[in-house]
Amino acid sequence: MQTAVENTSPELTKKDFVSDQAVRWCPGCGDYMILAMMQKAFAQMDNAKENFLSVSGIGCSSRITYYLDTYGVHSIHGRAIAVATGAKLANPDLNVWVFTGDGDCMAIGGNHFIHACRRNADLNIIIFNNKIYGMTKGQSSPTTPEGLKTKTAPEGSHENPFNIGEVAIGAGATFFARVPDNNPKLLEDIMMQAYQHKGTSVIEVLQNCVIFTDGIHEQITGRETKDDNQVLLQHGKPMIFGKEQNIGLKLNGMRLEKFTFDNGTDGSLIHDEEEKDPAMHLALTRMQLPEHPVAMGVIRKVDAQNYSENIHRVIEAEKKKSSFKNVKDLFKSGNTWEIT
Repeated sequence: MQTAVENTSPELTKKDFVSDQAVRWCPGCGDYMILAMMQKAFAQMDNAKENFLSVSGIGCSSRITYYLDTYGVHSIHGRAIAVATGAKLANPDLNVWVFTGDGDCMAIGGNHFIHACRRNADLNIIIFNNKIYGMTKGQSSPTTPEGLKTKTAPEGSHENPFNIGEVAIGAGATFFARVPDNNPKLLEDIMMQAYQHKGTSVIEVLQNCVIFTDGIHEQITGRETKDDNQVLLQHGKPMIFGKEQNIGLKLNGMRLEKFTFDNGTDGSLIHDEEEKDPAMHLALTRMQLPEHPVAMGVIRKVDAQNYSENIHRVIEAEKKKSSFKNVKDLFKSGNTWEIT
């Protein structure tokens, strides 16, 4: 009879994930909150510290790998997801987190992003969305709102911006959440839900850049306006919002509409994050001011085949069928000659 082995690993705390590097972000940057909540969430994850891997690309967001005391890779521009996918396939036990920005991920890294979502690789991807290229001094990014004046569009951006949630879910992401950088409790909770999800988890953080787009999310996240301008989604509960919690969402044909009610929440749609059909989840990601509130929280979380597990299942099946146990066996198969 086997005896259970007692887990003697010391309990981890936030301090265990604080590195000795000086944090070099601008004072007031939203990145500080993301870092603090990531360190706090890491300490709650049931995983050995040596299994944590942080991977980033290039940009202000990507400096976070220096500030997290984990194994880390500060990779090249746009390639963080590719590097992370390779690491996860090489060692399925790794707890892999990708940190990237709206420019790094949605422009040069866009191809890697959509294919990670399509494959459902077991990665956690956090996108710092400040709607600008911050580190390279204020150029338009793929999420820059139309009309916003930037260094590369002094007359105002004339491009149609990406909606990160729409891109992610459209590409097949099984987990997508959106959260503002000034809601630490929600941010920590969503990080933990992403960790528990098997597959590609995408978290869009509405992050404030105090230098180039200060206040870009203020109408959504500001103390005086957030109640009326964001709807916090909770699985199995009505989609309601407003200072009095008396505004709901309903369908008018194929369109979402908001309506005000006096008593109860009759008529308000119930959020189902586990619905396989992505139509409603896509509609929720598309909601924008002023016509609609902006959806926050976990929008989509569904179970699907896991790319990492599938690959290793195939590898094991092929190994069992193969007469070659290693590369040496392969090289010595068939006709061989020995030269002396």
